[in-house]
Order: sequence, then structure tokens, then C-alpha cells
Amino acid sequence: MCAIVGLVGVEPVNLRIYDALTVLQHRGQDAAGIATTGGERIYLYKNNGLVRDVFDSQHMQELVGNLGIGHARYPTAGTSSYHEAQPLYVNSPHGIALSHNGNLTNAADLKQELFTRDRRHLNTRSDSEILLNVFAHELAQQEFEQLEPEHIFKAVSVVHQRCRGAYAVVAMIPGFGLLAFRDPNGIRPLVCGTRETEQGIEFMVASESVALSAAGFGSITDVLPGEAVVFNENHRVLTRQQCHAAEVNHTPCIFEYVYLARPDSIIDGISVYKSRLRMGDSLAKKIIRERPEHNIDVVIPVPDTSRTVAIQVAYHLDAKFREGFIKNRYIGRTFIMPGQAIRKKSVRQKLNPITLEFKDKVVLLVDDSIVRGTTCGEIIRMAREAGAKKVYFASAAPPIRYPNVYGIDMPAADELIAYNRNVEEIQQEIGADWLVYQDLEDLLDAGRIGNPEIKDYEASVFSGHYVTGDVDEEYLNDLEKERRDEAKDCV
Repeated sequence: MCAIVGLVGVEPVNLRIYDALTVLQHRGQDAAGIATTGGERIYLYKNNGLVRDVFDSQHMQELVGNLGIGHARYPTAGTSSYHEAQPLYVNSPHGIALSHNGNLTNAADLKQELFTRDRRHLNTRSDSEILLNVFAHELAQQEFEQLEPEHIFKAVSVVHQRCRGAYAVVAMIPGFGLLAFRDPNGIRPLVCGTRETEQGIEFMVASESVALSAAGFGSITDVLPGEAVVFNENHRVLTRQQCHAAEVNHTPCIFEYVYLARPDSIIDGISVYKSRLRMGDSLAKKIIRERPEHNIDVVIPVPDTSRTVAIQVAYHLDAKFREGFIKNRYIGRTFIMPGQAIRKKSVRQKLNPITLEFKDKVVLLVDDSIVRGTTCGEIIRMAREAGAKKVYFASAAPPIRYPNVYGIDMPAADELIAYNRNVEEIQQEIGADWLVYQDLEDLLDAGRIGNPEIKDYEASVFSGHYVTGDVDEEYLNDLEKERRDEAKDCV
């Protein structure tokens, strides 16, 4: 889960890319970077930290040009070094800067191929650098006097043949323009839009629609699974083409709607906000089925992503909805923080209970999901310390029992609290008086109702079914070694 942005403007784009990255900051808090071009040269600055901390006025002044891309990084494995911050750059052919959201499942094989067959050197452990070099190599294999969109499309089609996994990509080539493409399953989101100005058409692409609408862009559409879009900077022409030879199997990540995306975004034609309302409806129905004589006094969301779900739960249960926790907005999202010790400490720094909303009450806490159990365990303890008579806990998502391999840091399986545990055992582990999970089919229906054309979703963390069909036990064992907290360089 990262944020990517690309913009072709009629005036300098540095500040607007900066603004777009701040809008998408929730997708990655580890590092940020922007690359721009005003002709032949690429100007690039990136570093560890939040967008607001990485860039100062001097950096922004040096990022000149009307074409640029940006990235906010969320690492899933390996190092958090600024060397792996994006955008990444290769000088041949033509010079390409690229930002990537997702994860390649055949990265190890590709790395070996690039070295032995393609004679390309990799300088980081990032699979994004692998993807960049695959694309660059396939573009360099073609013979042409002048780069045209069809050359981009041909290179992307071979990327689809060679690369497996999840990838949403935006890249720029000086003197040519901006390009973006998405994996054949459309696992990670990517949207694009245009804006008419007196000076000409502007084009923008980003991970979520909210970044485009905040920048004043309209005509917002999704980059389709397997599709590539090219905007020629000189001719102000947008070209789109399906580059995947076989029929695409559109299976977007359901966790985007549960937690990752902002509620005011629309992804693959589905309102994130409305999908969460539907999650609340179905979760409430399950609570009523299992506890028709419930004694819940108050429904309290765990800020912020569960608020929409909790409102609907309270409505259907005919219980009071209250804000019981005040959030310190200067603490990042604990789910994507590196290291269990840091996450556990940050929960207490991040949330503080309003005692009067808990004292002598039966409380239903609603969260979007339970991953490691760190956050909900600490929150339940805080609720009890604030005087709650009983603490029930509801998850808007089903139990997370399997690792994610497509760009979300769902850790090694045995670091997941639901791994090899039933609901009663999880309930005891987190210290709740009662625990209820959303049913998987109800979760998937929350998306399907928003866009009936999408029949299935990437929901491997709940089901153990990996849509790319190339994930086996050996791969998961290797992944587990990389994903464990003790294996990560969190400095």
C-alpha cells in the first residue's frame, strides 16, 4: 500500500503533486518523493518521513517543470532506508522515473533474469526497481526513431507477461510525457482524469479519486485492469489501450474498502463511504441474529476508519452512538508502523478515552479489522480502565488468518492473532467480553452492490485464496522470513 501521483500541467506541477501526496498520506508514512522534468533533465528529491517533513521551500524550488510524479512509501519488507524511497530512476532508454504501488510475487525470479539475461544491475532490494528495469528493458528492445504511445503499450504488454502480482504504476519520460498502467487483476487502485484550462488540457493520475477531485480534476475514470494510459506532453493527447493479451480477471483488493482508502474516494466505481455503510448494515444484522436481547448501552468507533460502520451499527441496534476516544492526529496509523513495540506504544499515545462515555456502561467497540490484535487489546484495556461494565468488540472485516502478498504488510501468519485460533480464543486473547466478526460474503457484497460488474475480490487475507494463482506454501514460508518484525530494519 503506497500512494502514487502523476501530473502533466500547463504550469509547474511541484506544489500540486505535494498537495496530492498530503491528501494520500494515509497510504504511506515511511518516505516520500517527487520527480519533475521541464525538458531533458529529471529533478528528483526523496527522503524518509511524512510529506510535510521531507520537502521544504528549497526542495520545491528545485523541482521545476510541468510534468512530474510523486510517491508516499509504505514498506512491506526489508529496509526502510531512504535509498528505497521512490520515485526510482533509470537513464536508459530516454530516462524513466517511476512510482509503484503493490508487490511482485515473482520478484526473486525476475531479479535473476534481469542480471543474467537482460544484463541490468539492481541497486536496492525493492521490487519496484525490478519492475522499472523490466519495463525499461522491454522498451529498449524496440527499434524506433521517435518514441510513440504504441512503443509504451508494447513494453507494458511484455511487463504483463513477465511480472506477476499487484502493480499500479505511474512513470514519466522527459520530452515525451506521462504513462500509467495497472496489473491484469486490478488489485491495487489507479484512477485518472483531465482538466480543461485556457492554456490547454491537464492530465492527472493517482491512487485514489480524492487526490484528483481535490486538485480540481474532472472526467475521473479508473485505469482498467491490464490497461495502460499515455499522455503525450507535447501534443496534449491522451491514448489508452488494453495491453494484456488474455482476458482480464478484475479482482480489486477488498481491504481498500475496509481500511486503506479514504471514505471520500471512489475506486472501481464503488464509493468507499457507501461500502462501509453497507458493512455496518450487515454487521448489525449479524449482531442482532446472535444477540437479539443485547444489552448494549453505547456504540463507540475506534477512530477513524470504523466510524462509518459504527454509525450504521448503532442505528440498527437502536443504541447510542458516541465518540469515546479522542485521537492524537500527530501519531500515524499504527497498522503501518514498523515494529510491534512501536505499534503498541503508539496506541496509548494515539487514543485517549472520554471516561464519562464508558463508566458503568456496556460498550460495543467497532473497528475496521483485527490484524495483530495489538491495537484492539490496548483499546479494550483502556475502556475497562475508564469504567466500562462490559466491553464487546465488533470487527467490520472477517478474521485475518493469512498473509497478504500484494503490497499490504499483513505479517507472517503466526503474527496474526486469528492464525490457528477460533473466535472464542481470539476473544479471550484480546480481553473482550464478546467478539463478533463480519461474515466474508457480507463483506464482499458490500463491494458488489456498489459495482455489480465486479464479481469477485482479492480477499486472500480472509480466505487464503490468492487470485494470481502463483502463491504456494514455499513462497509463503520465504515471505514469512522477510515479514517478521525482527527481520526488518526499522531505523
